[in-house]
Amino acid sequence: MLRPRITPCLLVKNGGLVKTVKFGNPKYVGDPINAVKIFNEKEVDEIIVVDIDASVQRKEPDYALIKNLAAECRMPLCYGGGVKTVDQVEEIISLGVEKVAISSAAIGNPELIAKAAEVVGNQSIVVVMDVKKVEASEPYEIFVHNSTKGTGLNPVEFAKTAEQLGAGELVINSIDCDGMMKGYDLQLARKVRDASNLPITVLGGAGSLKDIAALIELFGTIGAAAGSLFVFKGAFRAVLINYPNRSEKDALVPRFRQAVV
Repeated sequence: MLRPRITPCLLVKNGGLVKTVKFGNPKYVGDPINAVKIFNEKEVDEIIVVDIDASVQRKEPDYALIKNLAAECRMPLCYGGGVKTVDQVEEIISLGVEKVAISSAAIGNPELIAKAAEVVGNQSIVVVMDVKKVEASEPYEIFVHNSTKGTGLNPVEFAKTAEQLGAGELVINSIDCDGMMKGYDLQLARKVRDASNLPITVLGGAGSLKDIAALIELFGTIGAAAGSLFVFKGAFRAVLINYPNRSEKDALVPRFRQAVV
């Protein structure tokens, strides 16, 4: 049965786990493998791991890290970063990863979505859109390369394109909300959700379980992803891997409990 998903999103830079604010000022917060071990114990729904420098620096995906992550994970794993070809997608899937996230390569070459989906299946292809508000008639634009390069593309229109080409899922990542912990951009989520029938995960801005509850209450079956919320604790943002337990999930909204049982 389809149900809401609560997903930690881990950012990796030079092999270490980091957290950013509006895609800048990466702060080292630990070892990604250790984080995955802790999330295993907490029985998370799924996990997203993204190498934030791979595409910018034109590096290959870190297959050694991916292999270690996949071997450790006891939950579905989505990996992104540096993925530019179908061969890379196949290699990542062969290492035990369930989903491959593609962003700048899919935006620069949308046919990659179709070709990759044909080889590994639609369910394994996740298209990530990093979105920022801009001063123009259309309020949102997709950016790439860690928010340094605008594409001129409207996320609503590209969501339709990705679906038509065979993507299995969309991740909407708000650059403006990243690391701010003041709530999701619900307007952006609504625009994309209304334009696509694909499963959607919203990322950027969650600062409390109330923010996740608000997202699920508004959209029902949706993915609620977060980074800072699950690696920091308290007003001073002490590093502490955390995740809601079963009773906390049940308390978010009644429909979450009903969907899980």
